[in-house]
Amino acid sequence: MNKSNDEFAALVGLDWADKKHLLSLQICGEQSIERSSLDQTPEAIAAWVSRLRERFGSGRIGICLEQSRGALINSLSCHENLVLFPVNPKSMARFRTVFAPSGAKDDPTDADFELELVRKHRDRLTRWEPDTEQTRQLTLLNEGRRGLVDLRTQLTNQLQSVLKGYFPQALVLIGPVLSNALATDFLKKWPTLADIQGAQTQEIRTFYYGHNSRSEKLMQERLVLIKQTVALTTDPAIVQSQALLAVALAELLAKLRAQIQKFDQQIKPLFESHPDQGIFASFPGAGPVMAPRLLAGFGSRRERFPAATNLQCFSGIAPVTEKSGQSKWVHFRWACPKFLRQSFHEFANHSRKRCAWARCYYQHLLAQGKDHQAALRALAYKWQRILWRCWRDHTPYDDARHVQRLLQKCPDIYRSLRPKNDAAPLAATHP
Repeated sequence: MNKSNDEFAALVGLDWADKKHLLSLQICGEQSIERSSLDQTPEAIAAWVSRLRERFGSGRIGICLEQSRGALINSLSCHENLVLFPVNPKSMARFRTVFAPSGAKDDPTDADFELELVRKHRDRLTRWEPDTEQTRQLTLLNEGRRGLVDLRTQLTNQLQSVLKGYFPQALVLIGPVLSNALATDFLKKWPTLADIQGAQTQEIRTFYYGHNSRSEKLMQERLVLIKQTVALTTDPAIVQSQALLAVALAELLAKLRAQIQKFDQQIKPLFESHPDQGIFASFPGAGPVMAPRLLAGFGSRRERFPAATNLQCFSGIAPVTEKSGQSKWVHFRWACPKFLRQSFHEFANHSRKRCAWARCYYQHLLAQGKDHQAALRALAYKWQRILWRCWRDHTPYDDARHVQRLLQKCPDIYRSLRPKNDAAPLAATHP
């Protein structure tokens, strides 16, 4: 719950933009509103904060803005006299429609709405509280790495499409992972079928051996394919242009692979030195990639998620129920941090391959008629309660202890987890 207006010397509604921000400032206890603008430059923002200090001294300034991350937040958050109240743009848009049902919008009015929101409804807003420097750095590194992984996926899909159009045999010769060193080095060395068919057998063997592909059976299959296969097309216009594009994509993937490794090298020691490392490293299926992402998703501030349901709703894993009259609609949650939702979704998928009870529960959901994605969301929902409890209690996950509880509560679902020499009767319970 926020304190009264006595806590602040003034309140500000800030409608941000890429180049110029619009401000509506009201001194607490007064009725008039001062409207001005502010350039998005470090110098202009520093000068504005300096003027606030000269005018209000050590008095605190409450600022409402539609941004929770970015250049403006970065520049304002380092001033201890400013208290930031980030507002979701969708929430602001809905608040605006209360007073402008026609949908009319202009920036000065938006700044006034933000001022009114922080002045009258501050008890419903969440103050921006930065996490520890280590956790924030880990969060940004994980998000940056994921952005590069997504870019790698786009490039591999494009490369696959290109190869299908002029050199489909390469997809067999380099294997299913087009982003690894074997694939990119192969295409840079032999971008066309004619190039690889002109190579000596020993040269081909040396190449594969150098990339740790030493299966003699696979080697013979590749050599036979190279010798006997026929080109999809010999049209120079197609082959030359597409080969050039394939080499370019291979080089981009090779550089991207190196950059992702640099992110991994930064994330690893940062995660290992974090106080909560032991908690998230203990979960089956987390591994060196997912464990840091889970830690970053939770953060270090335990008051951020006072209950597991807070996390489940915030992350977008919990479904949304809408009721109107006699109708009821349960659907997928759309408004949420997409990367955070993706992190829990991917962890659930990894966990079913490494955790026996997670696999049982996933298969149980499939048997009930749920599709793969819905089953993973339900498994992620279940995992979040376990993750939250371990995080809140600063306790690593104990799989044996959890399985024992599951066997007591839901023996029908987890029957296969019961030790063979355990002949205890199974009680009928609900999942």
